[in-house]
Amino acid sequence: MKTFTLGQSREQVMALIPDRGIKLVQLGTVKICVSRLGNEFFAFETLCPHQKTPLHQGQVTGLAEVICPLHHFRFDLHTGQVRSGNCAELKVYKNLLSEEGLQIFI
Repeated sequence: MKTFTLGQSREQVMALIPDRGIKLVQLGTVKICVSRLGNEFFAFETLCPHQKTPLHQGQVTGLAEVICPLHHFRFDLHTGQVRSGNCAELKVYKNLLSEEGLQIFI
């Protein structure tokens, strides 16, 4: 497992990722999505497991779900479990916000 740090401070990361926004980020050789809901951050795979639709074009709900823009499948951003739809789980990555930035564990 590798650890990557996004940003250089808590404030910088908060400004970089808008509330309920989804950003694509490149961490080494891996591209992932990063989102924020309030003070909680989520890191997850870029493509929906169903038909490989780009999830950065989707929406994040107040229930910490990402909604795929194609078929509106919903995934729990804490666990990756499918909440609505019929497909494989979404791969999610652990992360930790600190004074030095957002650490993401790939």
